[in-house]
Amino acid sequence: MHRFLIATLQVGIGVAFLIGLFGQCVVIPATAADEVAGFPPYAPYAVPYSAVAIAVVACVQVALVALWMLLTMVERDAIFTQRAFRWVDVIIGASAVATLLALGVTGHLAVAEIPSPEDGMDVVGALAATGAVAVVGAAFAMLVVVMRGLLRKATQLRTEMAEVI
Repeated sequence: MHRFLIATLQVGIGVAFLIGLFGQCVVIPATAADEVAGFPPYAPYAVPYSAVAIAVVACVQVALVALWMLLTMVERDAIFTQRAFRWVDVIIGASAVATLLALGVTGHLAVAEIPSPEDGMDVVGALAATGAVAVVGAAFAMLVVVMRGLLRKATQLRTEMAEVI
């Protein structure tokens, strides 16, 4: 892989990590506070939902760090080693945790009697959003599991080729 492309991807990962940090420290708490200020009955849900949102962003950040490490391994031509599997497993684990958190919020929104300022569309929209995040997270985790299998096969083939040569 070309060095410029790897550096560009690493800059993108760094920017995404910092945006996530900004979201965790500023956007999520401010949005929760604004929602409670606009509709006080949301107050009991602000802290737990904010904590889950911050945890989901943290899972994305963990996956970004693992992706950075994999890019570093590609740069060193060491991607077809056993160490790569640890980082791929970190990505799978982080996406699974984020998916489970989103699924938990979806389940809570589906069964809880959360008050709504007007016609209940706020809760329905949140339910749809968290459901979509759970589905996309599960699909991403399954995709990475498939890619892990391809990495394993490629690693085996490279090891066999190295033995032959």
